[in-house]
Amino acid sequence: MSTPVAAQIGTARTRRSLVAGTVGNFVEWYEFGAYGFFATVIAANFFSSTSTSDAESLIKTYASFALAFFFRPIGAAVFGRVGDRIGRRPTLILVLLLMTLSTTLIGLLPTYATVGAAAPWLLTLVRALQGLSAGGEFGGAVSIMTEFAPRTKRGLYGAWQSFTVALGLLAGAGLAATLATVLSQEALTDWGWRVPFLLALPLGLVALWLRLRLDETPSFARVQQQAEPRPAGKAEVAKAIALGIGRLMGWSAAGYTFLVVMPSYLQATLNATFQQALVATVLANAGFAASIMPAGWLSDRIGRRPVMVAGAALVVVLAFPLMNLLQDEDAGNAAKGAAVFVAGLVVGLMAGPGPAMLAEMFPTRARYTGLGLAYSLSNAVFSGSAGLIITELIKRTGNIDIPAWYVVVTCAVSVVALLTLRGDDHRRELRD
Repeated sequence: MSTPVAAQIGTARTRRSLVAGTVGNFVEWYEFGAYGFFATVIAANFFSSTSTSDAESLIKTYASFALAFFFRPIGAAVFGRVGDRIGRRPTLILVLLLMTLSTTLIGLLPTYATVGAAAPWLLTLVRALQGLSAGGEFGGAVSIMTEFAPRTKRGLYGAWQSFTVALGLLAGAGLAATLATVLSQEALTDWGWRVPFLLALPLGLVALWLRLRLDETPSFARVQQQAEPRPAGKAEVAKAIALGIGRLMGWSAAGYTFLVVMPSYLQATLNATFQQALVATVLANAGFAASIMPAGWLSDRIGRRPVMVAGAALVVVLAFPLMNLLQDEDAGNAAKGAAVFVAGLVVGLMAGPGPAMLAEMFPTRARYTGLGLAYSLSNAVFSGSAGLIITELIKRTGNIDIPAWYVVVTCAVSVVALLTLRGDDHRRELRD
């Protein structure tokens, strides 16, 4: 029987795990959001020459964006293996240092006007380093949060990972909107875009201090104490990764389409101003943030399957009506604002229970690697490539409904994959 003091210590460790697990995730998504929100400015600074059109520059910017995502699975495999062998804590500290360094470097890079063709290569190299660190972040952070969580609260604890995604994206969008308001277009293009990336340094130092105070998880410590730890079955883990990708692809595609790619789509396709696009994105991310924690909590009560299936199915049903409303020149700003808010809200229904759902698919000895790879591979294909795919297809076909088609197809596949979830997974103990 636990004593009050022991209970207090356990609660303190759990709170530290939540804070330390989420803070690095916040820094990561703050930067990725900032890069997406400043895509048109970055295109002008790093990928634009006298022979390059604005559309081509934007496509190259999104290609660099996508490349970073394709380095995520490499980071997930490398850091995941380290995290499953030596522990979550030291691995997450290493990942955070790499993330902070690479993000800060973006704010210091010379532009095309300064170093010519070397500029896009330097940016792409730093983005690759970011991809490696981001790949190692998710698996460790979710492992920390769910392995410390009480069995009946894994959905709620895991939802903090997704919630800090929303907070990071909101912080990136809010700072971008502020800079766009207080600075002239010339100042924003010249130096203002660097500010969000340079701020990653103090944010990263705070995150490092918090992670240095983190304890190792009880689940990992228990596995390490076993006389002969059983190796995880490779075929079983590979199957779970493939199934996890199917369950996540709708969340990945809809999340990035509605929450990150939207500013460039509104500007390049619907002729919105930079400020209007950012306001729309803030509203979408506000809707996303509003539904994540309730969705995680609800999944602890009724299961992951009904909540996540509802989110994916609602995207399928609502994508075209919401997109058509944004395209309607006669629609008022309030109606369009409500549309993007609802778009973010339904994505949150998938994002809230998602981390716990993934953690429950893998044993402790392979959890960091398995859930990290499932998440990073899904994001590499369906998130990181979203801007590139959507922009290129609109350019080639002239069909401005491409974003709706993209999220409808991916979410329909996810509905099928999510229906294979067992109804009682949320009640089971995590496997060693």
